[in-house]
Amino acid sequence: MNLLVLAAEKENPLVPPWPELVIGLIAFVIVFGFLAKKLLPNINKVLEERREAIEGGIEKAEAAQTEAQSVLEQYKAQLAEARHEAARLRQEAQEQGATLIAEMRAEGQRQREEIVAAGHAQIEADRKAAASALRQDVGKLATDLAGKLVGESLEDHARQSRVIDRFLDDLEEKAEAAR
Repeated sequence: MNLLVLAAEKENPLVPPWPELVIGLIAFVIVFGFLAKKLLPNINKVLEERREAIEGGIEKAEAAQTEAQSVLEQYKAQLAEARHEAARLRQEAQEQGATLIAEMRAEGQRQREEIVAAGHAQIEADRKAAASALRQDVGKLATDLAGKLVGESLEDHARQSRVIDRFLDDLEEKAEAAR
């Protein structure tokens, strides 16, 4: 216990002596004052700049987002307009195609009618040529046959043509009447 008594007689090690306490307190106030005057404004300035940068960044981000939204709306409007224009062009192309098809059909019909008319005209010309050739051949054969039957030559061409034409005309009339 002696040790305890000795310790009790000495000062408490946790409580410093008064002069040291006053000097420590004055040093603390000087250091705190220096830090408050010099360092604290710089810290506040950096914190304020940081706050402004963050707020500015947020404002810039909001502005960029607003701008992006408006650009998106413009793109959507342009896309809708382009789709509308494409639909209009497609409709015009379909109408032009239908018109072109109708024109081509009409032209084809006209050409077909021309070909048919030309064919009929050619057939009629061929028929007339065949009838004329047939008339001549039948006339020549009839004259030759009549000459052989009569026993003399019937070479008078003018009279022969009249007789043959009259005979063939009578045959055609009879054929027409029979129909």
